[in-house]
Amino acid sequence: MPVELIESKSSNALPVHLVARDGLDMAGLSAAAVAWARANGFSGEAGRTLILPGEDGTVAGALFGTGDGDSALAIGALARALPEGEWHFAQDLPAPDLAALALVLGGYVFTRYGKKPGKALRFALPSGADGAHVRRIAEGVFLARDLVNTPTSDMGPDELEEAARTLAAAHRAEVSVIHGNDLLARNFPMIHAVGRASTGAPRLIDMTWGPGDAPKVTLVGKGVCFDTGGLDIKPSSGMLLMKKDMGGAANVLGLASMIMAAKLNVRLRVLIPAVENSIAGNAFRPGDVLRSRKGTTVEIGNTDAEGRLVLADALALADEEAPALLIDMATLTGAARVALGPDLPPFYTSDDTLASDIAAASAATEDPLWRLPLWRPYDAKLSSKIADVNNVTTDGFAGSITAALFLKRFVEKTPGWAHFDIFAWNPSDRPYGLTGGEAQGIRALERTISTRFG
Repeated sequence: MPVELIESKSSNALPVHLVARDGLDMAGLSAAAVAWARANGFSGEAGRTLILPGEDGTVAGALFGTGDGDSALAIGALARALPEGEWHFAQDLPAPDLAALALVLGGYVFTRYGKKPGKALRFALPSGADGAHVRRIAEGVFLARDLVNTPTSDMGPDELEEAARTLAAAHRAEVSVIHGNDLLARNFPMIHAVGRASTGAPRLIDMTWGPGDAPKVTLVGKGVCFDTGGLDIKPSSGMLLMKKDMGGAANVLGLASMIMAAKLNVRLRVLIPAVENSIAGNAFRPGDVLRSRKGTTVEIGNTDAEGRLVLADALALADEEAPALLIDMATLTGAARVALGPDLPPFYTSDDTLASDIAAASAATEDPLWRLPLWRPYDAKLSSKIADVNNVTTDGFAGSITAALFLKRFVEKTPGWAHFDIFAWNPSDRPYGLTGGEAQGIRALERTISTRFG
């Protein structure tokens, strides 16, 4: 990690003073520091860093503006603004874990293809922060970011399987994988149909960890490693970010990393249908009718709504053992981004207690999530004249909700189910992360799961 958290500061550590908006006189600064700040037009505006000079021309410290103090994660901007060296906060912080996490997340750089790593900063752990917890969360976030940022040439179904196996080996988890035509023999016909046109065989990755008698927590992640749209092909502009269409899989692997590293008392299962939605002579077609694992028949109204098909087979498998908690994550619909934008993923559940727990965890971790309704009257929009259900509606309204309603048909035994329609991408630089792949929702889910089962 470019930002290294150390347990205690050394005598060489330089102070960072946090200054609220118009709060120079209340920040405990020397008269010289206040004069320097005013001379440079610094008044504590959010996100601004001002280096303090020493008498000999060296760096003596820094000021960081917290504005109205709305976000602890804003502190992540320091990871890119401070000169290299060792630092510490000059005062106690109200949310020390979040501040420490922000620093580490803000220092992330994806370096696989030649980008230079970020600045090497050493930062004393803020008073009251749990360093081990912060590192576990950061490692899970970095795993998700790395997987999403990797282009499909190096992150197809084979490589996604290898990533799952690498994570499993690190935590002594077990992995089994059903490949290619074995999906038909084992009754996963929709995963097979979506992925069969690719040169990389479709597969279902199944990872398990933890004692068999512990509460069952199952995570399902959409692993569409690239989405052309299939025969309902996307325009070229629509494919530019489709390497991130496995963002659901990346995020559940990041969440699994957090859970296993914390050694939570759960029997964890991770299911990833890993496919590439390609175009070839054997690609599935608009108008085809697919039979799902559950037996429900699905008319294909659009081959670009493939993520819900592979998730449906995986959810049906997960639901067969009725886990205590079932979470699925997917970069499923553009409609979710139209409704709530890229920063605020919607989630869906019929379990009001679970929804309340997730909302509370979202607020506590500054990991934005917003519950949208499983509005039952819209379910009729998925009707088909020849099959049990269509994979899309004809009017284009409420696309994220109707996608969630489609998935809900494949979860019958598990009351504690929630679906997350994530973007898995920062479209612009943030204090806690650069433009590129992003973990969304998993910090809140880690808190939810550890509170329930830890």
